[in-house]
Amino acid sequence: MLGPMLTATSLLGMAHIASAAAVSSTTGGTIFVSSYNSKVTTLNIGGSSSKSGVPKLSTVAESTGCGESPSWLTLDKPKGLLYCVDENIVTGGGNLASLRTKADGSLEALNLVKCAVGPVSIALYGKDNHGLAVAHYGGSAFSTWDATDPAHLVNIQTETFKMTKPPADPPRQPAPRPHETYLDPTNKFIVVPDLGTDELRLYAIGGDGASLTTTKLDSVAAPAGSGPRHVAFVKRAGRTFMYLVTELSSQIVGYEVTYPAAGKIAFKQLWVMGAHGWDKPTPKQAYASEIVISPDSRFAIVSSRNENSFKIPNFDPTNSTQLQSDPLINFRIDDGGGLTAIQEVAAGGSYPRQFSINKAGTLLGVGLQLDNRVALVKRDPASGKLGGFAGYAQLGGQITSVIFNE
Repeated sequence: MLGPMLTATSLLGMAHIASAAAVSSTTGGTIFVSSYNSKVTTLNIGGSSSKSGVPKLSTVAESTGCGESPSWLTLDKPKGLLYCVDENIVTGGGNLASLRTKADGSLEALNLVKCAVGPVSIALYGKDNHGLAVAHYGGSAFSTWDATDPAHLVNIQTETFKMTKPPADPPRQPAPRPHETYLDPTNKFIVVPDLGTDELRLYAIGGDGASLTTTKLDSVAAPAGSGPRHVAFVKRAGRTFMYLVTELSSQIVGYEVTYPAAGKIAFKQLWVMGAHGWDKPTPKQAYASEIVISPDSRFAIVSSRNENSFKIPNFDPTNSTQLQSDPLINFRIDDGGGLTAIQEVAAGGSYPRQFSINKAGTLLGVGLQLDNRVALVKRDPASGKLGGFAGYAQLGGQITSVIFNE
């Protein structure tokens, strides 16, 4: 889940500057950040002036309502609800939490319930997004929850997986490792990449996507030893494609997605390439992590960890020591679902475990896990180019997710 061992208590396995007009549209608003310091932090995007030229983001509020080790955040903006999972990396176990978002940026804890071990991802599903689908890396499980009453989360099902064949990479694949839950564009199917078994587990949502019940479908095999981590979908020229980022082999796998019959989804593997594209080898020590599609469906952005391929000025103006940074790799998407690498930029530090993009396409919010840092990377929505920093914050624990409050 995290690549190599990060701490003694961690789970194993684990340029172009945007135009002035684009930058001006990014001011204001807040982001939510989860970290292993037991806090969910609300940061002001606007930030304050800094001698380094990169604004320092101010803390608006902090919440401990997610438990010991918050590992993932999912926002239901229309309802003013934030859902969080607690990975419990120190004491073991797992929790699922619901919090209400307030206009001032603070969070009100509503419910905290025990769940299967090691939860790392949440997806909203079903009618009015009343369902929560959770991937449990540490517990080799998939669970669903009824959040009709967010103050009273109710478990619908918990399925625990077993190994059915010897793993390709025994040290990193000792058990099934579900790493994410993700809905397809029709909102009728849930995809669960399993790092431990090299497959995509699939579930159909009942009631043509409107129910909270799910039915298990046949899994889709991924390349042996690849370690499926995260996925993203895109629709281009009337066709649907999905990209799988693999952690162990640091690759991107392209699929075409079709719907052969009611309640059915099919995946045709089109190609496999390195996380840096067709023409650049991926360092052996790298661990690809996240993939995000731009709001206009023209670009895909991938993060890679443990490369230290960039040196950037220190965000602290009193410190002249340069910082090492892992990369963000920017791809253009063609109508056939192909990806062409167009640039690489500094992510803002070490181990960009997760990142997200705002709806305007002008900012990336990047969680730099090993630097305990959040960085806002500028983006020009017209050209799709990345480059430069719009803000940063140093927090008190390893950053696990960053999402925009929108």
